[in-house]
Amino acid sequence: MSIEVKVPQLPESVTDATVVAWNKQPGDMVERDENLVDLETDKVVLEVPAPVSGILKEILVSDDTTVTSGEILAIIEESATGSSPSSSEDKASTEPAKSTSDDSDVKTSPAVRRMLEEHGLNASDITSSSKDGRITKTDVQAYIDGGAKKAAPAAKPAAKTSTPVFSGGREERRVPMTRLRKMIAKRMVESKTEAAILTSFNEVDLTEVMALRAKYKEKFVKDHGVKLGFMSFFVKAATEALKKFPVVNASVEDNDIIYHDYCDVGVAISTPRGLMVPVLRNVEHMSFADVESGIVDYATQAREGSIGLDALQGGTFTVTNGGTFGSLLSTPIINPPQSAILGMHNIVKRPMVVGDEILARPMMYIALSYDHRIIDGRDAVLFLVTIKDLLEDPARLMLNI
Repeated sequence: MSIEVKVPQLPESVTDATVVAWNKQPGDMVERDENLVDLETDKVVLEVPAPVSGILKEILVSDDTTVTSGEILAIIEESATGSSPSSSEDKASTEPAKSTSDDSDVKTSPAVRRMLEEHGLNASDITSSSKDGRITKTDVQAYIDGGAKKAAPAAKPAAKTSTPVFSGGREERRVPMTRLRKMIAKRMVESKTEAAILTSFNEVDLTEVMALRAKYKEKFVKDHGVKLGFMSFFVKAATEALKKFPVVNASVEDNDIIYHDYCDVGVAISTPRGLMVPVLRNVEHMSFADVESGIVDYATQAREGSIGLDALQGGTFTVTNGGTFGSLLSTPIINPPQSAILGMHNIVKRPMVVGDEILARPMMYIALSYDHRIIDGRDAVLFLVTIKDLLEDPARLMLNI
């Protein structure tokens, strides 16, 4: 019996998707729930699993095609086991073609599989650095850098390639934007044109936070299985400040201000595909360990391309850390429909007056970009001061005072 493979139901905020790469070709045997094709949306890459076991009879949509929910992608001729309905001699002749059978049990994301295919590698040859055995792009790159690259298979036309342009003897490259990059560009322009954005700054002495981390970092890892980073301090401090100044946690809808009685904090994560902002839900009820674990899990998923759409939707406030790349100061752009974003920056030792002494202290500039349509300068400044006070005396975060 012929079974249709359709584009899965897309969330309300996603209208269509683009076919990135087929992982099977007509005539290939497929197993139920095996990934047939990767679809790229404005936010993530989705896998489309086989609804039944059988033979992939026909592919109806080629790479780089835009598709919508419910659209038919392919036809599978169903069979009980997924094996070819041909004779036993035919079955034997097809078995050697499964050269990557050892890869079937190796956990990989769509982005990793594309990287493996591009370099002609088998996942089973690569050592995973993850606890769950998942192969990451970092693992693949480490394998490539080690010189263990295998002979590449016959080249397959790439869906999106750069076009060399020669000008006066110098070469330039024209590369189409990915859907994610186009969406980032659109949202950033919307943010600048629709909101009255203003940025306020302050600086934080992180002496006490660094001392606390140094004192408890080993026990924290032992008890919780995750490192104690700076992000959990800033996310928790921002959450306390949001509770004190709820308008910073609000959003604008037409002529109304929508106040949220919860703190869903987005954490900006840089990935090879662009910036993603997964959301930690109800941070007001989370511990430091919950925050750190959530960030690590999201970062891994985002960089592997396996993060779900639900993780990227919603959010009432965002924290971004340009300091990881060495940024000393910046004016972050609001992630609409949110009304504010907190920017962290590089920690630099600077001479500060402490009492009557000049001491070298680990200082960080922090920035709050906010929508001046609903947030007054007073609230924005006091919001930053609250974060500063909590971080310079982190015991207050633990005691909720």
